[in-house]
Amino acid sequence: MIVTTTNSIEGKQIEQYLGLVSGEVILGANVVRDFLASITDIIGGRSGTYESKLAEGREMAVQEMVKKARNMGANAVIGVDLDFETLRDGMMMCIATGTAVKLKE
Repeated sequence: MIVTTTNSIEGKQIEQYLGLVSGEVILGANVVRDFLASITDIIGGRSGTYESKLAEGREMAVQEMVKKARNMGANAVIGVDLDFETLRDGMMMCIATGTAVKLKE
């Protein structure tokens, strides 16, 4: 399945717009990771543990969105947007949204 942030796909014609699809994931952080990330923040540098958690959340949210699009009969998702939010108690949320479409074969 084609998944893109653009509103069209070069060389492809959209046959039908099927509607909005989204995938939401809430991930928890743990005390050890938070402690190590705070040390990284103090001394500078990148927090690899949080970066990998963000990547994991993004991938899971996109996979959930694609699954919903397939169930609608789509073969592509266009206009994809990713949002990340920090929730209370070290929780974070990743949301992937887009428009499910059927492309001409």
